[in-house]
Amino acid sequence: MANSESGQPLAVVPQAYGALWRGLLGPLRTIIQPAAAVVLALACGAALLAFNGYEARAVIDVMVLGVFQDTRSIAEILLKATPLILIGVGLCVAFRCSIWNIGAEGQFYAGAIAATAAGVSFDGLTAWIYVPLVMIAGALAGAAWAAIAGLLKVYFRASEIVTTIMLNYIAIIMTSYLVTGPLRDAAAAYPQSARLVQEAWMPRILPPTRLHIGILVALALAVVMYIFLFRSTRGYALRVVGISPDAARYAGISVPRNIMLSICLSGSMAGLAGAFEIAGVTRRLFQSISPGYGFEGIAVALLANNNPIGAVFSGLLFAILRSGSELMQITAQVPQVLVLVIQGIVILSVVGFAVLRIPSMRPSE
Repeated sequence: MANSESGQPLAVVPQAYGALWRGLLGPLRTIIQPAAAVVLALACGAALLAFNGYEARAVIDVMVLGVFQDTRSIAEILLKATPLILIGVGLCVAFRCSIWNIGAEGQFYAGAIAATAAGVSFDGLTAWIYVPLVMIAGALAGAAWAAIAGLLKVYFRASEIVTTIMLNYIAIIMTSYLVTGPLRDAAAAYPQSARLVQEAWMPRILPPTRLHIGILVALALAVVMYIFLFRSTRGYALRVVGISPDAARYAGISVPRNIMLSICLSGSMAGLAGAFEIAGVTRRLFQSISPGYGFEGIAVALLANNNPIGAVFSGLLFAILRSGSELMQITAQVPQVLVLVIQGIVILSVVGFAVLRIPSMRPSE
């Protein structure tokens, strides 16, 4: 049956509406899902605060709105988002290849160690040479640390989940040894390295805040990794290996090569995040240089559905929550333990929404 005016079959109309709905649903999904997760988590947090005798609404207002009160606060959010975006983007690459890299924390530490060693070892270099040198050292160290797990996976079929977790502990213990031994600043009262030479510091982009060029590099790499994964032949091969290694082998794609590529790219991003933390924030190495960025990056990647562009927004979300939690503790006098519980509720809610997706709402990529 046809429409008398247009001559088009009436059956085309519902198909057109269906296509329009699917086109609108894609962008809406990326907004609704994280928003619903955060709202649910904040509601649970408010109930917990009220149960403990705090004015829940006032505390939540501080946590959510207080972080945007001035330029410095916004800069601190972007500063915290930089390592989360880098690690999250790197994990998106590994997870797309079905390589469960749980070792971003150790790779972060490896990058921080290498950046520190490079940042205190040379004199007379200009910032144009020293800054890229520190970044490259951190990225290479993170990739090399991740490659250990990759080689064990390829040649011995060792579970990368186990090996990357074990490598986390080794990297953290190695950092403690270095700052109490070979890299220790003799003039310092606490275990820490010497300060990096000034030429190795990351240039700031919004003085007098602490925000540095790392955020720009993180955003650029997110775009590069998206193009690599979804617009390049090598990225397509990597995703095929993640979907079906047997099909990849049948198509002539090297599974070991793509496993090593994905885990090394992931490790290099975490190592670069460690380098930025050293050269852009602390400017020296400490025993506990990371507040858990490597583990939080896993939630960032999962919330983004392993999409590097989505990792930018989920990284910003987690940075806002981290800043808000700190402000809630300082301003509203909420105990640290309660703050950590609320942070945990938010992370569980966000990850839960990311993992338990409605099948009809799964993205095509």
